[in-house]
Amino acid sequence: MSEFITIFSTRSPVEADVVRGLLEANGVMPVVASATSRSLFPFSVSDLGEVRIAVHPDEADEARRIIDGHRTELQAGKVVRLRDEFDALQRAIDYRFRDRGLLEHAMTHTSRANEDVSGGVADNESLEFLGDAVLGFIIADMLFHECPGSNEGEKSKLKASLVSTTTLARLAEALSLGDHLLLGRGEEKTGGRRKQALLADGYEALIAAIYLDGGIEHARGFILREFGALLREARLGGPTAHQDFKSALQEYLQAAERPLPEYRLTGSMGPDHRKQFQVAVFIGGESLAEATGPSKKEAEQEAARLALARLRG
Repeated sequence: MSEFITIFSTRSPVEADVVRGLLEANGVMPVVASATSRSLFPFSVSDLGEVRIAVHPDEADEARRIIDGHRTELQAGKVVRLRDEFDALQRAIDYRFRDRGLLEHAMTHTSRANEDVSGGVADNESLEFLGDAVLGFIIADMLFHECPGSNEGEKSKLKASLVSTTTLARLAEALSLGDHLLLGRGEEKTGGRRKQALLADGYEALIAAIYLDGGIEHARGFILREFGALLREARLGGPTAHQDFKSALQEYLQAAERPLPEYRLTGSMGPDHRKQFQVAVFIGGESLAEATGPSKKEAEQEAARLALARLRG
């Protein structure tokens, strides 16, 4: 098909399929460029056994840019294969995506999507919305079966603690989720990979991606692995649900004969219905820790927790 341009060739059909999926996930559609009329795939196999992928000339530069951005290079400078930048994350969550584009979508923050002039990159806000619902349902189901003696109010408090921004951000940190977020330049410069709100949102989007890729049972399995220990702590009245880090920090400072902590609201972000508050804790005029939460109270508790951890080394 002379009107199309070959932009990638390999002797590996598997690698060719990865490249095809990568292009499609980024809005570039490879076309049927078969060497024989029997081919049903958007690539052709040459007489030398090479698999060739072709695109329309108008998309050739963009296709090459996408492919070049996902290559791994040897020290000698020779390009040898595409990298899987999410491989470590998939190992950490113990789930491998059939559609890796869903995982990339889940990790794409709105700041990255807004910087894409082509308009072909979608942010993870819709996945975050779905993941919040999936997580809430499964946690509620877990509490219903695991805490039959608790009343509605007690279950609601436990659920709120388990699905809070603070808890989700901690779980995201344990997975090194921030390392895999796709951020715009502005968010990157302002430490977006460590912001609690972004980590929690990405975590919810990840849950939605697992649900869409593998179904509700895979999503449930992931959540059970992640929240099992937290649920047990909550049932036993452990720190997940009940520890007052502000009081613990104050007692620690008093015992050390140091000034009492001061909490200051340093900013807020997000729409009114999902506003996040940023709070810093100062000790003796020095900012010791900063945290974000859906309420000033939660943000203060998390800032106190971080301050305690820093003081205790």
